[in-house]
Amino acid sequence: MSATLVAKDLSGGHAHRTLFEHLDLTVAPGDVVGVVGANGAGKTTLLRLLAGESAPLGGSITTAPGDAFVGWLPQEHERLPGETVNDYIARRTGATAATEAMEAAATALGQDTPGADTAYGTALDHWLASGAPDLEDRIPAMLAELGLDVGGEALMTSLSGGQAARAALAALLLSRFDIVLLDEPTNDLDLAGLERLEAFVTGLRGGVVLVSHDREFLSRVVTRIVELDLAQNSVAVHDGGYEAYLEEREIARRHAREAYEEFAETKSDLQARARTQRKWSSKGVRNAMRKSPDNDKIRRAASIDSAEKQARKVRQMESRIARLEEVEEPRKEWVLQFSIGDAPRSSSVVATLDEAVVRRGDFTLGPVSLQVDARDRIGITGPNGAGKTTLLRLLLGRLTPDVGRASLGASVAIGEIDQARTGLRDDLTLHDAFGEAVPDLTPADRRTLLAKFGLRADQVTSLVSRLSPGERTRAAMALLQARGVNVLVLDEPTNHLDLPAIEQLEEALASYDGALLLVSHDRRLLENVDLDQRWHVEAGRVTRR
Repeated sequence: MSATLVAKDLSGGHAHRTLFEHLDLTVAPGDVVGVVGANGAGKTTLLRLLAGESAPLGGSITTAPGDAFVGWLPQEHERLPGETVNDYIARRTGATAATEAMEAAATALGQDTPGADTAYGTALDHWLASGAPDLEDRIPAMLAELGLDVGGEALMTSLSGGQAARAALAALLLSRFDIVLLDEPTNDLDLAGLERLEAFVTGLRGGVVLVSHDREFLSRVVTRIVELDLAQNSVAVHDGGYEAYLEEREIARRHAREAYEEFAETKSDLQARARTQRKWSSKGVRNAMRKSPDNDKIRRAASIDSAEKQARKVRQMESRIARLEEVEEPRKEWVLQFSIGDAPRSSSVVATLDEAVVRRGDFTLGPVSLQVDARDRIGITGPNGAGKTTLLRLLLGRLTPDVGRASLGASVAIGEIDQARTGLRDDLTLHDAFGEAVPDLTPADRRTLLAKFGLRADQVTSLVSRLSPGERTRAAMALLQARGVNVLVLDEPTNHLDLPAIEQLEEALASYDGALLLVSHDRRLLENVDLDQRWHVEAGRVTRR
């Protein structure tokens, strides 16, 4: 069914804080709207409002037709205890809710509840539209197509991050929403998954609203951009794709700065001239009021007249200042100032693998023979489940090979952001966990450093386990800055980071002088970071590209 979603004069936020307001947005069939903004600007809040999960602070949201099937896929893959892959997909596609609603309507119909026949008809139509009748039959083929061979009865809690991402992608591809709302759908997807997601989004006949930090994905799929600008406290809708938005944003920012500087310069000049004229006027009046030595009334009258003329000029100047059209100074955005702490140089050889083989059940990595030198910058790519994390563990000495040899160099100081963001203890507050990891920092210095990474007081005192993925990623970055490292290991570092933070990460990597092992599916990141080598891991084999 073709459907249109319309938001009019929409405001969103929390009871104590408005994040955005006065947003007018129409999502028609075929539209792909990208929502961008810093973390905390209200991107997820906007999706929740459009999905009907939250009530707006102001404005309205309507769909045409009114019974359009709006599907919202949140950022994190909720792994409920005891939930199977089949159950997860049914819940994410809306089939579970549609089935429960139909069964409740059928029960009411059997009890001759007034209006039950109409309610049942509506529930039945929604159940059919959700794809629930044949969903169970469609799941196995989709899982096989995406390479998720764990089976529909596997527990979601047993899946790796990559497998969970593929299960989420399967739910999206199997869904039959009229309007789709996606929050960070690219997280944890490999290149094949990203290509499939792009093809799906661009091929949809219905409208899509999505939040993503993946710049290449945005560039390839979006037709319009909604910018939530927290610094300027503004919201804007930009027609055209992501690259056009970047150009338009840069031009708008330059013009705003130029307009303010021109206004400030004009106002300052007028104020300086007014001060000078006031001084002249005041001096002229004082001189005129003094008794002339020769008691020349004509001279005295001329002096007073001159002083009054100066006073009129002052008033005219003040009037010109008052008539100036006020131009507000563009607010400076909060920018993450990120650098990577340096440790003394390690040995010239950081890590070596010599015909190393690791076996884990049916999976085998190797034999692998590789060497990482002190200043090597290596990008590592490959499908989910290919063995990238196993390779990292081998190189870092955390895994002993079943066959062959692995060795770690001397004076190696490793800094790491792992895919699960497990660098800090979950059962401690962020403040205490950070203090345990970097004991030399005073409590005041800890709070100051975490604040520089956008972590507020309530987050610093929260348990690490309760932090959002983005907050845990920022904490991991703060840890890298606090520690001295000469070997940097980043496993999908851009997951859950906003676009400004990703740009800061790229700048920090440009100035970092040690060894770098970068695992990523972020195509722009791999393109922008200066790399010496590319390793591709697939089916347990490592090839150099």
